[in-house]
Amino acid sequence: MLLFIPFLRLLFGQTELTLERPDFELSAEYLEQAFNYFMSSYIQEFGGPTGALFFICVTIGILFLLKNLTRYLAMFFLAGIRNGVVRDIRQSLYSKILALPLAYYSEEKKGDLIARVTGDVQEVEVSIMSSLELIFREPVAIALYLITMITISPQLTLISFVLLPIGALVIGRIGKSLKRTSAKGQNKMGELLSNIEETLSGLRVIKAFNGEESAQQKFDTLNNRYRTLMTRLYRKRDLASPLSEFLGSVVMVALVWFGGKLILDTDNESPPLSGDEFIGFVIVFSQLLRPIQAISTAYSNINKGIASVERIDAVLMADVTIQEKENATALTAFEQHIQYHNVGFTYDTEPVLKNINLTIEKGKTIALVGESGGGKSTLADLLPRFYDCVEGEITIDGVAIKDCKIKDLRGLMGVVTQQSILFNDTIFNNIAFGLKDISQEAVETAAQIANAHEFITEFEQGYNTNIGDGGNKLSGGQRQRISIARAVLKNPPILILDEATSALDTESERLVQDALYKLMQNRTSLVIAHRLSTIQHADEIIVLKKGEIAERGTHQELLAQQGVYKKLYDLQSFA
Repeated sequence: MLLFIPFLRLLFGQTELTLERPDFELSAEYLEQAFNYFMSSYIQEFGGPTGALFFICVTIGILFLLKNLTRYLAMFFLAGIRNGVVRDIRQSLYSKILALPLAYYSEEKKGDLIARVTGDVQEVEVSIMSSLELIFREPVAIALYLITMITISPQLTLISFVLLPIGALVIGRIGKSLKRTSAKGQNKMGELLSNIEETLSGLRVIKAFNGEESAQQKFDTLNNRYRTLMTRLYRKRDLASPLSEFLGSVVMVALVWFGGKLILDTDNESPPLSGDEFIGFVIVFSQLLRPIQAISTAYSNINKGIASVERIDAVLMADVTIQEKENATALTAFEQHIQYHNVGFTYDTEPVLKNINLTIEKGKTIALVGESGGGKSTLADLLPRFYDCVEGEITIDGVAIKDCKIKDLRGLMGVVTQQSILFNDTIFNNIAFGLKDISQEAVETAAQIANAHEFITEFEQGYNTNIGDGGNKLSGGQRQRISIARAVLKNPPILILDEATSALDTESERLVQDALYKLMQNRTSLVIAHRLSTIQHADEIIVLKKGEIAERGTHQELLAQQGVYKKLYDLQSFA
């Protein structure tokens, strides 16, 4: 655009044609003379001004085609980078979610974590990755424009250097404010998703207690707060571009005034700046404003995205407290016994277990009973290292579980919990979960042992039936038998049964209990139970009270002691 002015002057005869090639030297005069010589040659070669005008128009058209083609190619290849980075962030987040201990999730809302994996990651893509092109391209353009401006007029360039940082300071303050507002907005989105997740999980209770209105009010309050924050966010973000353009125009007006004074100064017979140079300077400066405006917009977007990056980093940088030691011991079999040695566990400064000493011989069934909150589930969760004990240690065949490979340790165990954890997949895949190359026959055999084969075959698609979200297409007893079939197929030497029948009706409990007896044969079992009738066959019953072992023995021995167990048994018998 700058070189277009001298071409027009040559074209319309305001400047004489230059027919002799100038001698080379490093100066602005040489560049101007060389350009005049080049354009004069074209004017003569193409049959005068009309031919040259046609040539220059075609050339400009080709250059704009190349400009936009290369711009598209840049975005074409950048698209893979943008989406690749976002994919990698999501993969890292999901891997970290799998690696973090269960204790981490007791402090975090599931909805907020979902917001970080979805909304925050998408915000990084929209706000930061979309600005990559500007970050690499615009500084080059700014540098070229500045060099040209300095060549034309160092004085006016210096004035612009003084005035432009004022605008940059204002934009910077907007960017910082944008980052704070964005962080609040992302937190509110986390609360909103948590509320939706709770609503979907508790929809039955909401309807049963006519809680639709209060649930709606709570959601509307959160939704309106999020709307208010995001409205403020968009207004701040959208202010950056027009404000930078306005401030740039103010600087341009100041430059026109100073430049005009340099030209119109009557006291100076040879002004430091000619009219042509002044017009060229203003044109270049006007072009300088565009990349500056683009960078200011990118800066605002990046500040908005940084808030999401920090929320993502909070998950990625979270400590994985359940660590596997280097050169950990391989644990391929269970031969003798499990031992708890003076085990203690504290949760949020509150002691949950104290001085637990327990030996579980291979092939024996140990039952844990006691009041709610007594530490039964925690004691069982320490064995597969869902949590690590704070005091003492747990050993398997004399080897501390903290010294073993985590995958080997958990490979020895099968877990059946009170609430069946099933996935939105087929019955076959739920039973074969975590195992590879499992045959249809093996899955059916496991289902038969778990008393599940009969009801599975009644479905139209049999083992290929999708059971829905959390197995909601099945009854409670059916879900529990699928969980037991999963444990049977794994064929672990150690079983952990956490109140596996307490949420079932009598008929389902009978079927599930029968499946559990089959599952427990020739295995070492740690059973947590509220219904004492289900654990009377246990080789030893451990009674926990306030995190300590209050009583231990067989069913008959504990009844004879007339202690805590006897009271629990009498309460259930009379109930």
